[in-house]
Amino acid sequence: MFTGLVQATGRIVARDGGTLVVRPDAAWADLEFGESIAVNGCCLTLEASRGGVMTFHTLRESLRRTNLGVLPLGAAVNLERALKLGDRLGGHLVQGHVDTAAKVLACGKLPDGDFDLRIALAPECAPLVVTKGSIAVDGVSLTVAETGRDFFAVRLIPVTRRETALEERDAGGTVNLEFDVLGRYILRQTELREASPAATSAITMDTLREAGFL
Repeated sequence: MFTGLVQATGRIVARDGGTLVVRPDAAWADLEFGESIAVNGCCLTLEASRGGVMTFHTLRESLRRTNLGVLPLGAAVNLERALKLGDRLGGHLVQGHVDTAAKVLACGKLPDGDFDLRIALAPECAPLVVTKGSIAVDGVSLTVAETGRDFFAVRLIPVTRRETALEERDAGGTVNLEFDVLGRYILRQTELREASPAATSAITMDTLREAGFL
């Protein structure tokens, strides 16, 4: 489990089959074999840490579903170590299970100095994104500022953009998305209730939408 608060950035230095090698920009001296590290929001298991680089095994599914399989060598990635019990939860609960990779539509600076990041949203994912709700973009915990039929937007303060890999995600690039886990469970339970002929609950998708949950 993670919080979506990036602890360091790194660079992809090698990718061969299921092996991904990342060089962190800041050294972590106490890394342990087998620990979980989120790389661009994707939970990976550390297989080795030596020579200033970290080596992970990436499943075919991970490469297919995330941008880790398409980012060029040298691309920046966000890094976060797993949350410890008792740690401060500054972002939101992030599992490290990326739902999908999506295209960046635009990233522009606003008059107040913040950045507006707009990301394409597939129709089947739209019910999981709500205004003022939480979402992890390349592993960064962010708040949804705006939703549309086929996109959503988040705001980045200058330090977030500067200190994370999102600084390199311009229009046409790809970012990893993990939707809020609570929203996923609510949507699934609602779908099952509507599909069951024995369902008696008065709660429907329309009820949740009117209440602002969707």
